[in-house]
Amino acid sequence: MFTHIMVGASDVERSRAFYDATMGALGYDPAQAPAGAGRLFYGGFGTGALGVGHPANGAPASFANGGTIGLAAPDKDAVDAWHVAGIANGGTDEGAPGVRPNAPGRAYGAYLRDPDGNKLCAFCQLPA
Repeated sequence: MFTHIMVGASDVERSRAFYDATMGALGYDPAQAPAGAGRLFYGGFGTGALGVGHPANGAPASFANGGTIGLAAPDKDAVDAWHVAGIANGGTDEGAPGVRPNAPGRAYGAYLRDPDGNKLCAFCQLPA
């Protein structure tokens, strides 16, 4: 359904450290943009991509009120690694890894805010 999701960043290189670490924990390659490019992309456009960069209108980066970007994780260990990587690279905890009883199925997930305040989560389904 989506081609990409873009979030704003006030310091793209600081965001590169956070996103390379957290997206790497989910099995994605580091951003394929040279230093100073102003924008980073993770994933492929055939399956959707996550973009991080300076806002195109030149205004300061800000996060969406009530917005959350959900990322698919292959398993529980990847969710745990994602959360640890995020905290170690400038993110803040918004919900420690664990089973989410209000989510469908046997959802296991965690929440973080990136260095600019964008809210992210990583989820997988636990086996029955």
